[in-house]
Amino acid sequence: MSIQRPARRSWAEPWKVKVVEPLKMTTRAERERAIVEAGYNTFLLRSDDVYIDLLTDSGTSAMSDWQWAGMMMGDEAYAGSRNFYNLEETIQKYYGFKYVVPTHQGRGAENLLSQIAIEPGDYVPGNMYFTTTRLHQELAGGTFVDVIVPEAHDPLDERPFKGNIDLGALEALISKVGAKKIPYVCVAATVNMAGGQPISMANMKAVRELTDKHGIKIFLDATRAVENAFFIKQREPGYRDKSTAEILLEFCSYSDGCTMSGKKDALVNIGGWLALNDKDMYEEASNLVVVFEGLHTYGGMAGRDMEAMARGIVESVQDDHMRARIGQVEYLGRRLMDWGVPVVRPIGGHAVYLDAKAFYPQLTQDQFPAQTLAAALYVDAGVRAMERGIVSAGRDKQTGKHHYPKLELVRLTIPRRVYTQAHMDVVAESAACVWDDRAKATGLRMTYEPKYLRFFQARFEPL
Repeated sequence: MSIQRPARRSWAEPWKVKVVEPLKMTTRAERERAIVEAGYNTFLLRSDDVYIDLLTDSGTSAMSDWQWAGMMMGDEAYAGSRNFYNLEETIQKYYGFKYVVPTHQGRGAENLLSQIAIEPGDYVPGNMYFTTTRLHQELAGGTFVDVIVPEAHDPLDERPFKGNIDLGALEALISKVGAKKIPYVCVAATVNMAGGQPISMANMKAVRELTDKHGIKIFLDATRAVENAFFIKQREPGYRDKSTAEILLEFCSYSDGCTMSGKKDALVNIGGWLALNDKDMYEEASNLVVVFEGLHTYGGMAGRDMEAMARGIVESVQDDHMRARIGQVEYLGRRLMDWGVPVVRPIGGHAVYLDAKAFYPQLTQDQFPAQTLAAALYVDAGVRAMERGIVSAGRDKQTGKHHYPKLELVRLTIPRRVYTQAHMDVVAESAACVWDDRAKATGLRMTYEPKYLRFFQARFEPL
């Protein structure tokens, strides 16, 4: 008797587990008490009360044995640590930028770039806002202008590069305000708030050509640029036979520098950098970093952390690693789609995004549907996710009124090399259960709102 085999062979992660961390199992009653104490904000939950933590992939990935070995080689000299020079050489090799200023994390780099590049009254176009990026631009006196392609705001649009810059919108802004009022174009790769959507190489080249005509710089938010490079390999003609590392280097070559949170692609728990090609900007940034972060050869990081990050960069560009990373996110997304749970399509690189508007059409945005959904997921199975809707969007700096983004999402963010396929099954089943109970949701009202980045610390109660 012949065995009926599946059409496609099974595939597993290119690593094995060496150390385990026990997880606390809670009851529904315990989770209900915990979410009330947290003001229905998943950021305010204690990690001990969380079963599967998909709040963020920032600093939550698992380091390899090679990275941990590197931690023991930390040179903690205050100035001129050998680990800095190793990190600098690694960034130059894989990202291609000339100068490197280390920072404690990505927002430290955002602050430096905003301080040295933006003047009051400037405009900073970008492919959809990101919370901390826009805040630093505004604190420096700039105004963010969204120039992402329109399809990025449609969760059901299946186009492969929904992170692309709308060239017409960018050119219109240049004509309206003048090139001198645009210090740089901020290009995110991938676009977090759009559902982890990538930008194509062709679009990046076109943006470079347009900005060159007007003497405008381009700075990447390169936090997940390796994931973006892998999507180009998968989806863009002419790149399938190129390595992720080769694609990343070409992609970065069309920019003038980048801000980077090493806590994502680079597989470490803390750290980041500002990379630049302009020597004058580098001199200013390396001076300013001393004010905000630390000396220009450590920037708020220990030597051991710089060594771990340098090694994490090397591991991050390996095709097998990226295939596993993107594949796990795709697995979760496909399960939810098969069950009819509404998610942003196509599935992004670092997370699956639930469409809270589709979950709760009975709620207005002022009733915080995404915040409601994130709380419901936690209560159901101890899964912690993050709101990415009206709460994250904040308020207009001029009028004080809510921003009303077209997308009202909950982000299920998967840390790298942490959870198994079984964990993804639990998450999918929980989201499906909450979907089945969607008619019961009544929404929330905000009871406390901090001045900046309110999604981190705001508190809510049920309507």
